[in-house]
Amino acid sequence: MGPVVTAHADPAAGGWVCKVAVEATEHTVTVSAADLERWGEGPEQRDVEDLVIRSFHFLLEQEPPGAILKRFELSVIPRYFPEYDRVFRK
Repeated sequence: MGPVVTAHADPAAGGWVCKVAVEATEHTVTVSAADLERWGEGPEQRDVEDLVIRSFHFLLEQEPPGAILKRFELSVIPRYFPEYDRVFRK
């Protein structure tokens, strides 16, 4: 079992802004409506939070918490890890 990841999503223009905590690190992740449609399980706040938490578990398999960007858009993950789209796409 890896590090505990928590996320809280707040609606923002065109999507959501999520505050994420992983061990001693904090991150801000922007999730667009298109991101949620492509990779998420539904349109609700809990679906956004679930997608972000699952995405962080994916990232933590690739790198330590301190190496994850402090602020990023969810859509940039496939630029660094092309397999993300294959793993998460509905």
